[in-house]
Amino acid sequence: MAVSDLSMIKLLILDVDGVLTDGGIILHDDGTESKRFNVMDGHRIKMWHRAGGLTAIISGRDTPSTVHRARQLNIAHVMQGCLEKLPAFEELLSRMELTPDQTAYVGDDIMDIPLVRRAGLGVAVANAAEELKKCAGYVTARKGGRGAVGEVIEYLLKKSGKWDALIQRYWV
Repeated sequence: MAVSDLSMIKLLILDVDGVLTDGGIILHDDGTESKRFNVMDGHRIKMWHRAGGLTAIISGRDTPSTVHRARQLNIAHVMQGCLEKLPAFEELLSRMELTPDQTAYVGDDIMDIPLVRRAGLGVAVANAAEELKKCAGYVTARKGGRGAVGEVIEYLLKKSGKWDALIQRYWV
């Protein structure tokens, strides 16, 4: 599915590993793990919220660091441990009373194919699996964890005519 009017997009849904992060996981000796999130992506998510957009996470893994980062960014809808992501996507849309064409989904791997094909705008990050890139409506120039989410948000805000008003506060 591909939406021609990107101003219809109300919900940005993100994968975590390989999208909000570079996909690397640091395992500590005590069994805990760390992830590295991109600060620019976080700022663009906050800009997306200021523009009236909503954000959700659907991740195949279940980690405390994802919950902590979501809390920092005021992302209320976090669905983890979703090895099959389409049922989670459908549940999320039902709960939020949205349709697939009101969503954009950003992924990086083959398990993201169903959501990239179903969302109004399906996005693959630059370093995504080739199979995912083939079915994406937009492929970022930036890699996951390296500003890809920020790029998608700028793309959506510019195409919907909201970008210029949002950045006025920085031209003081």
